[in-house]
Parts: sequence; structure tokens; C-alpha cells
Amino acid sequence: MKDFKEKLSLVPTKPGSYQMKNKDGIVIYVGKAKNLQRRLRSYFTRTVTGKTKMLVDDIDDFEYIVTSSELESLILEITLIKKYDPKYNILLRDDKSYPYIELTNDKYPTLKVVRNVKRKRKKNHLYGPYPNVSAARKTVNMINRIYPLRKCDKLKKELCLYYHIHECLGYCVKEVDKETIDNMKKEIISFLKGDPTIITEKIKVEMEKASLSMNYEKAQELKLMLEDIETTLRRQKIDLNKNYNFDMINYYYDNNYLSIELFFIRDGLLFGRHNEIISSLGEFSNEITEYLIKFYDKGLLPHELYVPDEMDNELLSDYFQIKVITPQKGKLKSLLDLCKENAKEQMELQEETLKKDDEERIKAIEELKNLLGLTSLRRMESFDNSHLFGTFYVGGMVVFDDFLPNKDLYRKYKISTDVKDDLSAMKEVIYRRYFKTLMEETYAPDLIVMDGGALQISVCKEVLDSLGLKIPIIGLVKDKNHRTNHIMNENYEILNVPKDSKLFLFLTRIQDEVHRYAITYHRNIKAKGALSSILDVVPGIGEVRKKELMKKFGSLKKMKEASLEELAKVVNHDVAIKLKEYLDEV
Repeated sequence: MKDFKEKLSLVPTKPGSYQMKNKDGIVIYVGKAKNLQRRLRSYFTRTVTGKTKMLVDDIDDFEYIVTSSELESLILEITLIKKYDPKYNILLRDDKSYPYIELTNDKYPTLKVVRNVKRKRKKNHLYGPYPNVSAARKTVNMINRIYPLRKCDKLKKELCLYYHIHECLGYCVKEVDKETIDNMKKEIISFLKGDPTIITEKIKVEMEKASLSMNYEKAQELKLMLEDIETTLRRQKIDLNKNYNFDMINYYYDNNYLSIELFFIRDGLLFGRHNEIISSLGEFSNEITEYLIKFYDKGLLPHELYVPDEMDNELLSDYFQIKVITPQKGKLKSLLDLCKENAKEQMELQEETLKKDDEERIKAIEELKNLLGLTSLRRMESFDNSHLFGTFYVGGMVVFDDFLPNKDLYRKYKISTDVKDDLSAMKEVIYRRYFKTLMEETYAPDLIVMDGGALQISVCKEVLDSLGLKIPIIGLVKDKNHRTNHIMNENYEILNVPKDSKLFLFLTRIQDEVHRYAITYHRNIKAKGALSSILDVVPGIGEVRKKELMKKFGSLKKMKEASLEELAKVVNHDVAIKLKEYLDEV
């Protein structure tokens, strides 16, 4: 470890953000502090273990930026974390966004499960989050069966099956009075807020009708539905004597791991809970703050947040612009203690498994570093492609940090129409990915993992050479049964990696994930139908332009018949040329 004594003496005692760098000048950790000098000294003057020791051993230099307040330092810290994506800042193991149930505010409302709650939602009613997505879907399906809401995304010109089975009022051709719709919405909202009275009565009536008509199968199905509702609400009920709406967070720390527990309380119900265990530097308040910012970046903020004593309530309140409270007594304090107990319980359940997994990943990383002669190895990127209709190619890139998927950095690629084979498609995707790295001066990976052998490696090397980039490459070579057989380095040499080793397993997980990602992208496009599929793969056409084209032409036939000039009235000339090329291929 370097001696920073002289440099530390010059650090001011003001608030700010600091950035730790390794010997290659790469930012490996970004933090913030009320007192920069005290915080930075703490890394080099105390005994450290676990992740903190790994960080300190990796530090070759540090920089800092002084701010006028702690809020400014927090905003700067988050900005720099997004810019550098540092190695030692927290990586969420569970990075998915939770679904919500949305009741739309349209003239004829729909009820559905949604995930992208950040976009403008026309003042629709949102309920959630639902950590259990199957429970959300089950609830929506049940309500849609009981109430004849609109089922289609767009009104059609004729009555559909849902009308004939009494699950829709035929909004496409019939005028339904506002009072009927408002009554349905009122009852649905009441249920989603935790009052099951009206819906359970409706189910009981339907169950009795089914039984009297000897439709015992339907009666049994309705009975199970009632039991589901009763069980769910019994588990959720929290005795607060008030319809509170808030999120609550607490934590438990042990042996360099931090277990974070979130409770979602809606209208006095424990709507759901979320737990995540992360490797910790022992800076609980900072790490939980960073965690909350990442968590709520994907979902809706609550109106109030309840936190333990160690948190900086004022800072969180200023950042999120919500009330942040630490209860000191009563039922809310008991609930906060229960939240901590759950964090501890999850730690006890998972700690050994996580510790073993972390040790195996660290060992595999060291093994791969030695095999390739690398001094640093954290981020790995891998590519695969798939085609539509035998010609139209799409590509996918996945990113793994320390052998854990970083799904925020996954990317999809539309590939130009003149590409007719896998290698050309791969060449285009790799060029676009790393040309962007040069133009935007973004962080390049430590290793590229190719799905294939010598041919794929040579294509990647050719692209990197043309861009003047030096990034190590390996290839995962498959046998005739399409199973990974061996690992090849960029000199086309077979690496000594036994098939039963953890390193081999971790690398094949990357290969499986990139294949899954590319194939899923391809299937999702294909499932949208011919016209939408074509528009989804044309470079330069996004959601806005796609809607404008579909509104203007309406069908694939009319779009094919249109002249270049007519297409160019909707999209710019260059995109119109590409679109015309794609349409001519269909």
C-alpha cells in the first residue's frame, strides 16, 4: 500500500466527493463525506478486512472534489458513479424492477400489470410495487374476470370474444354510460387498497349460481379464488390503526455483508417486502443511501420513508424531496425492529451461500487473469446475433462485472440490411459498440468474450485494430453438439480450463446469457407481427417514427407500394432509403 501521509495532510475538512484510482488510473470507487480528510484518512489508518481490504490494496491514488454542502456531494457522488461505474461501489445482485398494477384513467379503462412506471402515465391509478409478479398477474386476471373492463389496447370495429363471455361491455361498438364505469372503478380501487368486501360478495354470488347450475368446476375455481384473497390479506395486515402509505428500510451487518430489508406499506397493508445482501465496506449510511437511489431509480418513490437511526434523514429528504422519518416508539418503531429482524433472518439464510459464491468468483477471476497475463479483470462483454426471416439480423450485448450480470448495461442492436451472415453481423455490432467507446470516451471492458473460436476472434481483432483499441479477447468454442468444448485466447491457443472448473462454468453462463438475450430480442420482435417486426429492425426507426409510419400507411402492403419520396415525408431521407431496402426484401 502506498504512503499517502503527505497528500492526506493537504485534504480539506470540508464536504465533498472522493474518487479512488488503481495503478492504471481507472476510478475504482466513488464516495462522499461531510469531512473529506477524516473519511479519506480512515481508509489508511484503521485495520480493514473483506471488501474494504481489497479496495485499499487496489488504491494507487485518489482525487477529491470539494462541495458547498453534503447534498451537493451526494448528487456529485451519484453522477460520478453513473459516469465511471466503479468496481467497488455496490452492485445490485437483484436488479429487476418490480411490477405495479395500473388502472387507466381512459374513458373506457383497462387494468394491467406494468413495469415502466417512470414514464408519463396520464394520472392513471398505480398500486404496488408487487415483489411477487405472479401475485400481481393473478390479481389482475381475477379482477378482469369479475369486472367487464376493456381488454383490448385499441378499440376495434366489431365485438370480440370477451364480450360474448361477459368479460367486456363491448366498448368498441356500444356506448357505455359513465356511471357504470365509475362504479366499477370505485369497487376495483377499494379492493386494490385492501378492502375485499364487495369483490368477495360478488364471487360468493357467482359461486352459488355455478353450484345451482351444477357447474361444479367453476364453483371450485371461485372457491379457491376466495381462499387466495383471504390468505393474502391475512398475511398482509399490519395493526397500525391507520391507513399509512410508506416504505420502510432497515439493515443487518455481519462479516463484511450488509443485508438490506425494505417493507412496502400501502393503506395499512404489508404490500410486499424486498431483501438484498451486498458486500459492504462498512459504511452503512452511505451504502444504504446509494442503494436507495439505485432502487428508486427504477420505481416510484413513496410519500414517506421510514429509516433507522444511523441514516441522515435530512440529506435523504433533500435528495428525494419526501418525508424521511425515524420512529422512536410505538407500533411504527416495532415495525422498524421487525424489518431489522427480517434483514437478519435473510442474512442467516443466505450468508454462507453468498460467501461461497463470492470466493468462487474471486478465485475464478484470479485464475483467468493468470491465464491471460492480465493485471486487472472486472468487466466482461459478450456478443451474439440472431436473424429474422433468414435475412434481417439483430444483435445483443451482455455485460458481466466480476462474473455477475449488469443488466443496466445490456444493449440491443438493429443491423443494416446488407448484412447476410453471422460474421458480418458480429463485425458491425462490435464496431458500433467500440466506436461509441472512442467517441464518448466511455469505460471499455477488461475482456471480450466471443461466442465462437478462431473466426469470431479474428473478426473482433480486425475491428479493434481498425479502431486502435487493445482489449483482450477469448473465444468459447463449441463442439458439434453446440456445447462449449474449450476456451481459446486471442492467439488462437487453447487455454487449460477444465470443464468441471468454476471458471469454465462462469464463462459458459456468460455464453448462455448472451445467446438467451439475442434470441429473446429476436422473438419479441417477431411476436409483434410482420409490419411491426420490419420497423423494429430498421436502423434509425424508434418508437416515435414507427407510430408515425403505421399511422400514415397502416399496412405493410401500402408501405411497400409507397415511393421513396412518400416514405421520406415521414422519416428523413437516409432512414427512408434503409426502410425501402428492408421492405424490398420482404
